[in-house]
Amino acid sequence: MFGTLIPTALVGSYPQPEWLVDKTILLGSGPPRVRMKEVWRPPAALLDEAQDDAALTALHDQERAGLTIVGDGEVRRESYFNHFANALDGIDIDNPGVVPGRTGKPTTVPRVVGPIRRSTPVQVHEVAFMRAHTDRPIKVTIPGAFTMAKMALDEYYKDQEALIMAYADALKAEIADMKAAGADVIQIDEPHLQAHPEEARRFGVKAIDHVLGGVQGPTIVHMCFGYAYVVADKPSGYSFLPELDASAATAISIEAAQPKLDPEVLARLPSKQIMYGVLDLGSGLVETPDIVAGRLRQALKHIPADRLIAAPDCGMKYLGRDVAFAKLRALAGGAAIVRREILGA
Repeated sequence: MFGTLIPTALVGSYPQPEWLVDKTILLGSGPPRVRMKEVWRPPAALLDEAQDDAALTALHDQERAGLTIVGDGEVRRESYFNHFANALDGIDIDNPGVVPGRTGKPTTVPRVVGPIRRSTPVQVHEVAFMRAHTDRPIKVTIPGAFTMAKMALDEYYKDQEALIMAYADALKAEIADMKAAGADVIQIDEPHLQAHPEEARRFGVKAIDHVLGGVQGPTIVHMCFGYAYVVADKPSGYSFLPELDASAATAISIEAAQPKLDPEVLARLPSKQIMYGVLDLGSGLVETPDIVAGRLRQALKHIPADRLIAAPDCGMKYLGRDVAFAKLRALAGGAAIVRREILGA
């Protein structure tokens, strides 16, 4: 699919430079669902240019590390969630609400006060910018409809399925424009499928299929247990995963390194490519290429090499830049070792 056996990619985020964001503020709370404007160091008049420069830095780091599939590291975002979710019509972020977060703690979230609509493109500039600066396949990430609905206080639809599908309509329109701008791979981030499995079984696959059905090229659903800096003790298995084999996505992205996931679970996704987490982001220790290769070999006991994509467990946003880059080098190096073993080169 990517012209390379066992391609490599970020899951989504990459560390933002210190000159772009105040890491003390960033690390002082969980990923924001509404605003965190105070995290940006450049003044508003210079922020767009600064974010473009940071995107180039992230892109070049991925290319230097040897990744097959690249992105902008989500450096323009305060969080994976709020960049897109708060750009939609029907949202009141000036007077937010509170809902239980994934861990049950009260979380400040946008209020839905009218019809959810996407009146203007949100991430299309980012795609066009990347397309102009690399010849490698581009992957773009965007929060999924189920997760956005779980992280909002609904005061308009008052019907969970209606809210989810309204978000799905907005996503579908955005993805069509991102594909037209040059995106090769589309990834939707759906951590709340894992956190709310019963509701996910009712609405999750339906929403994914509405969003990704008919999209040309690779599509990925990312499932995780949360950023490592927020969730230190991760479960060793997923509460919602095999159900995704029936979805329209071509690949499923899962954590395996930090939670020490039994790779046997991969056999329960027989029709999907697997973006397999082989970098533990809960540790500042840098894996060696041999460690990465060993984790990939374990996965290959359960799926063929042409269905395996090597990746970090989750987003790398909260790591130090030197550690993140070294881990990416190990990722590319470990995949190269296994690739050579398979091809006999």
